Amino acid sequence: MNSRLIAAAAVSALVLLGTTGCTFISPQATTINYSASDGVNVSDESGPVVVRNAFIVANEDGSVGNFVAAIVNPSDEKATLTITVEGIDPMAVTVPAGGTVSLGADEAPLRLVDLDTMPGATVEVHFQSGDSSGVKASVPVLDGALPYYADLVPSEEKPKPTATPEPTPTDTAAPAPSN
Repeated sequence: MNSRLIAAAAVSALVLLGTTGCTFISPQATTINYSASDGVNVSDESGPVVVRNAFIVANEDGSVGNFVAAIVNPSDEKATLTITVEGIDPMAVTVPAGGTVSLGADEAPLRLVDLDTMPGATVEVHFQSGDSSGVKASVPVLDGALPYYADLVPSEEKPKPTATPEPTPTDTAAPAPSN
C-alpha cells in the first residue's frame, strides 16, 4: 500500500510539473512593455514631454493626415514639443506644466498636408522637447474604417482663401453752400 501512495504522489508531481512547467521558461506577458492601443508611446529620457498613443488618420489616398496623440508634460514648467515628419514643416505644441494636450480629443489634431503615406503603413516621426536631441518613432497611419476614427479623417476640402472686402464708398458729397 505504501508503494501505491508513493507512485500516486510521483504521478501527481509529474502531471503538476507538466502543466505548469511552461511558465518557468516562457517570458511573462505582463513584464513586456508595449502600446496597448492603435498608436505608439514615445518617451525621451532627456526631454520633459512624453507622447502617448500617437497615430495618424489619413484620407484614402494618403495625401493628407491628422496627427492624433496625448502629449503629457509631468514637469513643473511649461514645455514645447516639436513634431517633425520628413517633407512637412515642423509643428510645435506647447503643454502647460503638469498638463496634457489631447490632439484629436480636446484639441484639434495636427493636419499633415503632403503626407504621401497610405493607411496601413508607418511614418517616421521625430519628437523633440526641452534640451534633448529628440527621438524617432514609427507612427502608424490609419484610416477611418473604424467608427471611432471616422471623425478624425481629414476633409478633402482645401482651406478657402479669405476674400478681401471691397472698399466701401465714403461720403464724398460736396459741402453745403453757405448763405
